[in-house]
Amino acid sequence: MIMASNAQERERTAVEQRHVLNKVTSRLGANLYALTNEARQYVNTGDPSYRIVYRRELADLGSVEDRIRHIGDAGASASELNSLKEAVHWADTLHDEQAAALAAYEEGNEAQARRILFGAEYERELDRVEVLIGRFQDQLDRRTGEKVRDATESAKLWKTASEIVLGLTGFLFLCVLYFVFRQRVLRPVVKLSDVVSRLAAQDYAVEPPELKQIDEIGDMAQAIRVFRENGLERQRLAAERDADRTIRDLLSRMTQRMQGCDTLDDMTGVIRRFVPEIAPDRAGRLYLIDKRRNALVEICNWMDPGHSEPEFPPSACWALRRGLPHRPSGGNVDVPCPHLGLEGEELPNTLCLPLTAQRETLGLLYFETRADQPADHLTAEIYLHMLAENISLALANLGLRDALHEMAMADPLTGLSNRRQLDIVLEKRLVGAGHIDGPLSCLMIDVDHFKRFNDVFGHDAGDAVLREVGKVLRGHTREPELAFRYGGEEFLLLLPGLDAERAADRAEDIRKHVGDLRISHSGEELGVISVSIGVASVPEHCEIDRLVQTADAALLYAKAHGRDRVEVSATRKGDRASAKARAIV
Repeated sequence: MIMASNAQERERTAVEQRHVLNKVTSRLGANLYALTNEARQYVNTGDPSYRIVYRRELADLGSVEDRIRHIGDAGASASELNSLKEAVHWADTLHDEQAAALAAYEEGNEAQARRILFGAEYERELDRVEVLIGRFQDQLDRRTGEKVRDATESAKLWKTASEIVLGLTGFLFLCVLYFVFRQRVLRPVVKLSDVVSRLAAQDYAVEPPELKQIDEIGDMAQAIRVFRENGLERQRLAAERDADRTIRDLLSRMTQRMQGCDTLDDMTGVIRRFVPEIAPDRAGRLYLIDKRRNALVEICNWMDPGHSEPEFPPSACWALRRGLPHRPSGGNVDVPCPHLGLEGEELPNTLCLPLTAQRETLGLLYFETRADQPADHLTAEIYLHMLAENISLALANLGLRDALHEMAMADPLTGLSNRRQLDIVLEKRLVGAGHIDGPLSCLMIDVDHFKRFNDVFGHDAGDAVLREVGKVLRGHTREPELAFRYGGEEFLLLLPGLDAERAADRAEDIRKHVGDLRISHSGEELGVISVSIGVASVPEHCEIDRLVQTADAALLYAKAHGRDRVEVSATRKGDRASAKARAIV
């Protein structure tokens, strides 16, 4: 074994020597190309800094013997040094040509300098130096390879010899044990060796033999028994760690999917898919609070839970009352929740987890243990708490996203959709109107003399007028999201399915309702309110991309001809729509 180690040491020494010589040789090549590059850069740019760098690097080279001496010290042979010396001589020849080129350039003969440095002869000499350096490296590779092969073969030989000697030694030792200790030692050792082999293969089901003798073999049997117990514990811990990693990975993937959900339906689909994988031993339900009815409503369930009603008031759950998880069964006696609907049945193993975020209760996560699951194989409750936290955060984020979207798409004064929402509706929802789904009409509405309300009664009075007009518009459409505040005192109403005549009737009805409004502000009547309305329809008057502009043109015509009226855009001739129309007074 010592001889094998020495052979391996020789192998490492040869490899290290090859590495050192490679570095030194690479430095020679790098110096050659660096000087060439500096000389060429000087000739190309005329920058004196390249000449300074060139001369400093050339001065640092020294003589040929000085440059290859340290290579010989690193272990290169005489023949290898001769090859390298030839390469260095050719490199010096290149240095002479570089000096000649620099001298020609400094004398003003730039063309001559370029012929020297960039000519074919210079390139051939540069390639020759590179070939000679490569030949030197090839010689090093062959010599190092031979040394490594010799050292490897020697190491294998000595290793084989050591293995043979060890085998013979082991055989003699077994013979001595057999003849000296015989039955007292042999049988227990055989049994223990079988146990050790199975333990080495991580077969911890094997039982170590019970040896009552108090000696080294007895101590060995006790040590093997302790080792087996430790192995069983390690297996258990490894299984728990793998299960924990699996569940946490499921929780992480579930959280990522929930964060990518845009709707509650998408999120319930993710929950219904992942929760049975995270807690396969528990059926359950997900409830959300319906604030309008003050009730918890089931959104989804999994694995057919047998208890808990699909809808109940928050007071029917102790978890929601206390804001803490509630488990009526188990080691601690507690009160069952009324929503379980037991009616004298045996108390099941249930768990209610409130879903809270930002100090607001969002819903309830309910679990019940399946009847075919043993109590000692249930999913740890810490994962259920983590699950509830992740669902709570996802629900809160979804609600916040919906609230922000609603705020971004609604006018805060009137509650109507804003102009941004109008652009989205025209682009996505109504892009096919007039071609597939029938006609589409647009009413452009303007409050007449609105500035008078602000100037005479104040801006709060003007806001009150806008709010009341917005209520009238919401009441005159089956889809409130299609009523928009277009800007200032202008409103817009989209009427899918109505042609120009029916839309004009609807506009006249709106004008009359607005005229009937009686608004008081700070105890003072604001007076008569009137609106002017322009009507346009697709495809009768224009294409959909011109619908708003056409209705706006009709509105301008109505305002220019007396206000408090409805103007319908004229039927287009060819591809152009006219804003002049008949008046409906």
